[in-house]
Amino acid sequence: MTTALLWFRRDLRLDDNPALQAALDAGHRIVPVYVHAPDEEAPWMPGAASRAWLAASLRALSAALRERGSMLVLRRGPTERALETLIEETGASAVYWNRLYEPAVIARDAALKTHFKQRGIDAHSHNAALLFEPWEIETGQGTPYRVFTPFWRNARARLRDGAPPAAPARLPAVPHLASETVDALLPAPRPRWDRPMLADWRPGAAGAAEMLEVFLDDAVAHYKTQRDLPDRVGTSRLSPHLHFGEISPRRLVAAIQGRTWPAAVEPHVETWLKELGWREFSHHLLYHFPASTDANLNPRFDDFPWAPRDNDALEAWCRGRTGVPIVDAGMRELWATGFMHNRVRMLTASFLTKNLRQHWIHGARWFWDTLVDADLANNTQGWQWTAGTGADAAPYFRIFNPVTQARRFDPDVRYVRRWLPELDALPDAAVFAPWEHADAARLAPDYPAQPIVDLAQSRDAALAAHDRIKTAR
Repeated sequence: MTTALLWFRRDLRLDDNPALQAALDAGHRIVPVYVHAPDEEAPWMPGAASRAWLAASLRALSAALRERGSMLVLRRGPTERALETLIEETGASAVYWNRLYEPAVIARDAALKTHFKQRGIDAHSHNAALLFEPWEIETGQGTPYRVFTPFWRNARARLRDGAPPAAPARLPAVPHLASETVDALLPAPRPRWDRPMLADWRPGAAGAAEMLEVFLDDAVAHYKTQRDLPDRVGTSRLSPHLHFGEISPRRLVAAIQGRTWPAAVEPHVETWLKELGWREFSHHLLYHFPASTDANLNPRFDDFPWAPRDNDALEAWCRGRTGVPIVDAGMRELWATGFMHNRVRMLTASFLTKNLRQHWIHGARWFWDTLVDADLANNTQGWQWTAGTGADAAPYFRIFNPVTQARRFDPDVRYVRRWLPELDALPDAAVFAPWEHADAARLAPDYPAQPIVDLAQSRDAALAAHDRIKTAR
């Protein structure tokens, strides 16, 4: 029996794993390997929250492999050297992996594939992360889409029914090989801030499957109306599981299309599928416009007069001390849990880029380090969308009013009160804008007396800045 290396990256599952299935179909004995080489993803190496999740997910994958008679071999990079060493140790004649779409990783993987083929080692890559390859969905002119609606109309029509392959019940035994430990590659932080952050999560494929079932049973029937309410679990919370490949988008589509839904629920189902479409669109943009991770997708904003970097304002924003409760609640949720409700992500991003007029890259970098679902495609698209600098972006004059938004989406202030206990003594009506309450300084002495920026004046300044680039072109 020939031997093949199965190189895991962010496809940390055994079901619907095309690289695994292809290697088994070719009759290979599989040697599962994970190579830790974060520097090869520079300048967007995994952030602290991602590393904490990754460590837990690797443990879950290792356990799943042991249950099937195999094992996960952990090695330290550089990747080429680590894989070459394993080829020598095992006599492997092939390497299989699933593709990733970040610019640095694409360049690294292409070089590796060329290298292995020159060495006479078969190198096979597959799509495990997306419903469609980024080059499969294109306009009638053969160009990439830059607007979501026609992109999703095209992609939605191509969705097919059918369950993806299940995980193999058994895998061939792996010869004894030296392996690093997860703790050696990804040492636990000191102090252990990761423990409370991950307390409400179950990283790994089993946790992803459980989260999906809970969503389908309890939340999808109200998704369209409740997904914008941050005080409840109205979304699937599957984004970190998708990012690390613990569950595939094909599995999600099959699960939701495999049920018969009442007519009243179908709009909610379609809205959720559309969110998967946004994920696809984000990867489509990242693949076709790789410079967008650090540069405006819309070059018109290259001349936008951002305010000078304000370290004090950035610090207040990061720590949830801006004096605007819905913004601060979101930033504290992020710090405590590694997650933030999507509606609140838009509000915090709008406040940073429009009210503070700080460049979106500062926010993108902070989210990258603190989100457990930090995904380069989604993070880039989300920040550029809110800042108005990307594809399918909101017009720049659409500046979210955080007070109005809080009254609309957290009317009972349950979300804000959860994360800002220093406002407990304020009446509900005052929590939306404490600075307008005459007795706020006495009732909430530990909360900023005023926002760090006047909301109305900063909105006008943002509009004036936008007008300057409109008239300059």
